[in-house]
Amino acid sequence: MRIKEKDVIISMSGGLDSTCLALHMLSLGYRIKAYSFRYGQKHSVELKKLKRNIGFLAGKLPEQILSYQEIDLTPVFDESVSSLSIFGNGDIPAGEYDNGNMASTVIENRNIIFASIIYGKALSWSKKSGRECIITLGIHTGDHVIYPDCTERSQKAVAHTFKISNWGSEAVTYSAPFNKLDKGGVLAKGIAAMRKLGFTDKEITYVLKNTHTCYDPDDKGRSCGRCGSCTERKAAFEANGMKDPAQYI
Repeated sequence: MRIKEKDVIISMSGGLDSTCLALHMLSLGYRIKAYSFRYGQKHSVELKKLKRNIGFLAGKLPEQILSYQEIDLTPVFDESVSSLSIFGNGDIPAGEYDNGNMASTVIENRNIIFASIIYGKALSWSKKSGRECIITLGIHTGDHVIYPDCTERSQKAVAHTFKISNWGSEAVTYSAPFNKLDKGGVLAKGIAAMRKLGFTDKEITYVLKNTHTCYDPDDKGRSCGRCGSCTERKAAFEANGMKDPAQYI
């Protein structure tokens, strides 16, 4: 495995999108420094499943190719009114994503805050290593409908702000390679990456089983199968001719 002279700094939730993105970048030969965030999300089971995948990947890949840190941002979001937050109000709505549905799950400025943190990490890593860094998010077209901080317009504005606000920003690139793909396309990229990395079918199933997408899991971590996130995930697996290995209620 030839390692490129750049590091990828990724916001990795444990969901299907960011996991497939990390796998994609690993298959291209990049070192990955992954950061996840605990922010009072109702679906914090995603972090438990993420740690399983990180442990598996660390044992599968060459040493020092993948590192991981969880960052607790709970106090930052403790006044959120989002239905996705343990501090907010209301239930997670059922049904597909559209302009009216799932809007209550937006957590105020969440993705901009995450991007800002990993940009700061990228600046620090590039100065320590002398290598260029890429910060990357697993944003795709399905996110654009509901989350304004996931749109291409927002990404370009944030990237510009970061660049003009920091010394050393010439060493950091802001990237969202899945921005024009739907979730089915993201899954296809993740599967292709695992095959390129030499994963067996059983290993691919294991990794995908330990991704979490549902916004309203039960106390055993099983997906509800009703929310917009579950609906989108099911469609992604169907588009790839696969059975979703996640557990549903």
